[in-house]
Order: sequence, then C-alpha cells, then structure tokens
Amino acid sequence: MADKRKISLVVSDVDGTLVNEAKVLTERAQAAVRRLRAAGIRFAITSGRPPMGMAMLLDALQVDTPIAGFNGGLFVKPDLSILKQQTLPVDAAQRAVELIRGHGLDAWVYRGNDWLVGKADAPHVEHEAWTVKFEPKVVPDVAASLDQVSKVVGVSDDFALVQRCEADAQAVLGDRASASRSQPYYLDVTNKNANKGVVVEFLSDYLGVPLAEIATIGDSPNDVLMFKRSGFSIAMGNASDQVKAEASAVTGSYEHEGFAEAMERLVLGTEA
Repeated sequence: MADKRKISLVVSDVDGTLVNEAKVLTERAQAAVRRLRAAGIRFAITSGRPPMGMAMLLDALQVDTPIAGFNGGLFVKPDLSILKQQTLPVDAAQRAVELIRGHGLDAWVYRGNDWLVGKADAPHVEHEAWTVKFEPKVVPDVAASLDQVSKVVGVSDDFALVQRCEADAQAVLGDRASASRSQPYYLDVTNKNANKGVVVEFLSDYLGVPLAEIATIGDSPNDVLMFKRSGFSIAMGNASDQVKAEASAVTGSYEHEGFAEAMERLVLGTEA
C-alpha cells in the first residue's frame, strides 16, 4: 500500500493511540518511529495534553518537530519554548465553565503553565497527574481568573453526559470556541482555531510538507478534523465506529500495538 502514495510526515495523537492503555510508550512503538525516521518520514505528536504533559515522550522518540498541545492551542519547540499560542476569549471560557458545571461535570482550567482543579480527589485528577507527570493546583474556584486560558475541560465518568455536554457546548459556543471530546470522559474547550485540523495545517506550513503527504492517526472524535485535512488517515481499533468511518484505514487497538502495526503495515508497507 505504501508504494501507492508518498508520506513525508506522520502526525499522531497520544492517548489511546501512541501510548497503550497503561499510558506507556512501548518499545515496538519507539522502534516504529525510528523506522519512519530511517525511511525519511518525519514524526510529530499532538494531544489535548499540555506540552509539559508530553515532555516524557520527546527524548524517547527523538522528536524534532513542533509539539501541539491543547489540541493546537499551544505549539512549542522540542525544548518547550513557545512557537504559537491561541487562548480562549474570556467570555467563551466563562460560558464553557458554566455549561460544564450546568451538566454536572467537574471543570478544570489550564492557564499558562498551571493546571487548576477544584478538588485533588475529583475523578481522574490523580490519574491525569500520573499521566502528565506534574501536579495540579487546587484552587477555591477555577473560574476566578479566566484570562489567558488555553483549555477548559469538563470531566465525568458518565460518558453519555459528556457527549451531551459536547453537543450543547458546540451549539452554544458556535464559532467562538472549539469543543470536542479527547476521551470519553473529557470534553476539551479551546480557542476556535485550536483543533487538530489546524494542527495539521500548521505543521504542513511550518515543515513545508504538502497536506497530501501527511498521514494522521488517532482514536477520538477530536482526531476526525485532522483526518479530514491529511492525505491519509488511520483510526485505532479502539476508536468508535463513527471515528473509524472517517478514516482511510483502521489498525489494531492501543492494547495490541495498533500504532506500531499502522506504521509498519500502512505507512512503511512492511511487517515487523
């Protein structure tokens, strides 16, 4: 398959895609990225995570491309120096927090280098801190200061509730902000120009790679926009049927080395 198209850059989502269920970057995944590089194919990562929450991946993968955190709300170089930042308008951030709380979800706010939460023992806080390797700041009200906010997150283990909140946020916020689920339990609200479709366009311009030569891989609804911008797209086996329907191809699950399989079989056209 690889000989039928030219791929010069792979853009990968992180959680549910590049790392496995335990949030671990496997040796086979690392080897697949090394093989991409050996074949002259560049590699970039994007995530709803803050850039600092991807720092542990950079050395292991020898990343030399811009890193797109907050779904494109913040682009940094591999040394984490800022290339481009797109924050939420204050009124949109306020409305997002109101909507999230109105639906009964917990609200988190990312502002500068700070991750603000209301309670340290709220759902997913401890696990997220373990995943991104830094701790949140617990504050009386995350909505007390909403200037220069990169991302507002709604959190709940009621997946249907998160999905309803996503639909309502998209309807209410309109073109003032981007709202999409990065995980079944996370609703990310970012700048209207901070989405993974814009990430692909930025990397295309910055690296001088035509969109048609970019392959993207992901598992969540917020990855569909980057699927639509790239020449070739791959959905993980753990993605929903709706996400899979938007991709050019489907690989295995993140529990079964689906990322590495995709690089080997669908991008490089070989098997390990």
